Amino acid sequence: MLSVLAGEVTVAEAARRAKVSEQSVGNWKRQFLEAGKTGLAAGRSGPSTREQQLEAEIAELTQALGEAHLEARVWKKSAEGRPGPSRTSR
Repeated sequence: MLSVLAGEVTVAEAARRAKVSEQSVGNWKRQFLEAGKTGLAAGRSGPSTREQQLEAEIAELTQALGEAHLEARVWKKSAEGRPGPSRTSR
């Protein structure tokens, strides 16, 4: 198919090699070009829906990690002021 697009092979030759009709090769070429345009347009418009989902998940996990870190610091600070268990009381 790429050789047809590059002009290295005619549609008729590509159809003969693939043992399909010229119409099929023409349809493939049209679909390929349309998909390429769509792909390029999507790239310019910003991240895909999946990329947006992953970025939101990363932000959520980063926030949760930060909150857990702060909680651990608070627990550590509060434990520093308390006397620990006595070694003589077993």
